[in-house]
Amino acid sequence: MARNKHPEETVQLILDVAFRLFMEKGYENTSIQDIIGGLGGLSKGAIYHHFKSKDDILVAVIDRMTAESNQVLADIRDRRDLNGREKLKAIFKASICRPVQDDIFTVAPNFHNNPKLLFSLLHDTIEEVAPHYILPILRQGISDGSIGTAYPEQLAELILLAANIWMNPMIFDSSVEESCRKFMVLGQMLQGFGLDIVDGEMLEKLRELTAIYQNSHGDSGSAGQG
Repeated sequence: MARNKHPEETVQLILDVAFRLFMEKGYENTSIQDIIGGLGGLSKGAIYHHFKSKDDILVAVIDRMTAESNQVLADIRDRRDLNGREKLKAIFKASICRPVQDDIFTVAPNFHNNPKLLFSLLHDTIEEVAPHYILPILRQGISDGSIGTAYPEQLAELILLAANIWMNPMIFDSSVEESCRKFMVLGQMLQGFGLDIVDGEMLEKLRELTAIYQNSHGDSGSAGQG
């Protein structure tokens, strides 16, 4: 009965247990029954009252992990001491170098087996992140002269599709070296817009994250994430 009186506590308990199991066993190797086993007597019905599937639990786990990071991105977007190009570089560095990324790459699934999650990522990239974080920065950069493009809306989407989808080995099974080569091409593309914003520190973090994803997925056929 307590869980009915405190549904938010039940949700947080489910996410806590799921996150621990995803980290220990990997997403693919964790079952709903495994999660139930760690809930201290809560029933399968308690889980399905709040989540329709294991995919939904993963989405909620990742949303919780990235909520604080999204606030960091908003803080960068709203800073008054940086021009548009400097903000975009700060966004890139914060996105790839934030500590929570290690956890995300550890619990991440293979998107080949999760089309629902792939659609969710595409939707979030185009409908949320591009217009709310990247586009305002590009418009500022156009205004202050640090970014040169006549198509800020489309450039915002292109940057994120390249960074979040094309460079994502959970989707394309890229090896460490292939992820790094894609990163170099992205850097060259951005330089064409006068955006020299990627650097060696970001490249090394990408290499590290790709290796984390590879290691957590063993011989499952995936090769890393960028």
